Amino acid sequence: MWTIIKNEGNFLRRNKILLLLSLGFVLILITSLLMGNKQVQQQSLSYETAKEHIRGQWESIKEMNPHSAAHYGTYVFKPSNLLSSLDEGVNSVTGNVLRVEGHVQNEIVHSEASQMEVVSKFGKLKSALLLQYIVPLLLIFLAFHTVSSEKQSGRLKLLILQGAKPFSLVIAKTMAVWLYGIALLVLVIIVYAILNLESITGEIVTRTFLFFLSYATYYFILTGLAVFFSVRWQNATVALTSMLGIWILWTIFIPNIMMSSVEKWHPLPSRAEFKAAMTEDRSKGIDGHNPSDERGKELKEKVLKKYKVDSISQLPINFDGIRMQADEDYGNIVWDKHFGNLRDVQAQQKASFQLGGILNPFISLQNTSKGFAGNDNLHHQEFLLQVEKYRRVLIKQLNDEHAYGGSKSGDWGWKADNTFFKSIADFKYQPIALKTVFSGYLIDVMLLLLWALFILFLLYRGAKKIQVV
Repeated sequence: MWTIIKNEGNFLRRNKILLLLSLGFVLILITSLLMGNKQVQQQSLSYETAKEHIRGQWESIKEMNPHSAAHYGTYVFKPSNLLSSLDEGVNSVTGNVLRVEGHVQNEIVHSEASQMEVVSKFGKLKSALLLQYIVPLLLIFLAFHTVSSEKQSGRLKLLILQGAKPFSLVIAKTMAVWLYGIALLVLVIIVYAILNLESITGEIVTRTFLFFLSYATYYFILTGLAVFFSVRWQNATVALTSMLGIWILWTIFIPNIMMSSVEKWHPLPSRAEFKAAMTEDRSKGIDGHNPSDERGKELKEKVLKKYKVDSISQLPINFDGIRMQADEDYGNIVWDKHFGNLRDVQAQQKASFQLGGILNPFISLQNTSKGFAGNDNLHHQEFLLQVEKYRRVLIKQLNDEHAYGGSKSGDWGWKADNTFFKSIADFKYQPIALKTVFSGYLIDVMLLLLWALFILFLLYRGAKKIQVV
């Protein structure tokens, strides 16, 4: 078998057309990687610059009422991911700037796609685009040719008559083409590693390895299926047409059909419905800016009783800050309910979409590709959750300073000094643990492996067919 693989490799190397095609394709791959890496570096620089600027503005506050500072707010920027040059996933459409302020949980804005020209949205050169669409197509044609040419020349029968085992022959031809795809994939990984040598960590190495295994498995599935059709069908045109038809279904139609279906099975509310529902629930809670609010009066009586005084003016603290925090606490319950429902529906959509990998391994590949690259919705939602947690801590610190920092109720002219604002920690994003990511895409990994085993079974059946030809 290894002799056949070696001979197939020599044939591919002697094919001048393939060499020229490979050279051109390698140049395109490297160019896409260089462009993607440059973009990531620019985004990282912009992120650090913007982060330092916003933090500088916050720390430059000399004196300000804490609740005014809560309305003044700050901004949090989504950090760029080093693996975005391999697969940027959802990052180009999800936004990267989030305003943090009191009374509201804002949506992330300023996505890359929203700032691009219409034409460039479809013309951007991406490494993932080439690895997921172009390389597989090239492997399909190579795998088809390596068997069909042998059948047409009669050499396939001759090899079997000379003692070559049909299954070993089929596997060898599959492996030869598959190794060509692996070589292209390894080249991309090596170039990526060279460009980011100083920034590579143990986690990035592990993520890149899982990324590599996902593509390697998918390439084997496509290559093996193409070889199977070439062996199974006597008519070469029918074999190639069948394989290309499956490739089109896998990469274009089935993913879109599955996504449309899961959106109907697990529908998300419209933006207007979502905001209207939150506004209605929010109105049922305490109003921090309305002292005459009934729920505010109940809170006042509770605080007066706690401090054993008869009026707000007798309190040793600022009741306005307590009322503001009570308003925030109720708002947090509302945000958790509605944003939590959104996350639950999205999780259901993700689980249903992943099951599409039973029929289409390309779905599993896309999931693992952006998941292991750290640019999927799972990572995006984790970033939003961490920002919201930071927002709540920040606003509570401001309200507590307003309540217990030395001012009295009704004294809105009181201001906290610069030392207090500098003492508030800046936002720091904590990446998701890799084991959590892997567990989220375990079903995709298993489906890819099952598909690979199924392809091995098909190749075995196809090899038995050769014996009776």
